[in-house]
Amino acid sequence: MGESERGERVSFAKNLKKAMDERNMTQSELAKRIDKGKSSISQYLSGKNIPKDDVKQKIADALDCTVEYLDSEVHEKDTGSGIRNISVAEAARRLGKSQQYIRAGLQNQRLPFGTAVFVKRWSYHISPKLLDEYIGKDTNENK
Repeated sequence: MGESERGERVSFAKNLKKAMDERNMTQSELAKRIDKGKSSISQYLSGKNIPKDDVKQKIADALDCTVEYLDSEVHEKDTGSGIRNISVAEAARRLGKSQQYIRAGLQNQRLPFGTAVFVKRWSYHISPKLLDEYIGKDTNENK
């Protein structure tokens, strides 16, 4: 195995674990969502194997992130501060709004608790701390 392939496996494994932790998703839950065995997820997490592109896309969809996020070596928002992104679904649940409302608000930069980035497809980054602050405010203050 070449140096870059080993690095790719380590990055993917680390990012997969982070995304699963942020969404409180178990190996079994992810395996069920992408129609794979739990042992496959375990191998991806250990860096022993890396999934094919079509499986990476299924994983990204299940985790509400992008393949680029899973493959990247460094995340610009990962400051080591322990702040994690939350999913669009979780933000929608907390606000009592639809997922489409959250996506549109982030894309149009109307919601101050996250960002939307377009690279081949939309990717959403939502700060739980900023969302909690937003929820605590009167909605008229957020305009």
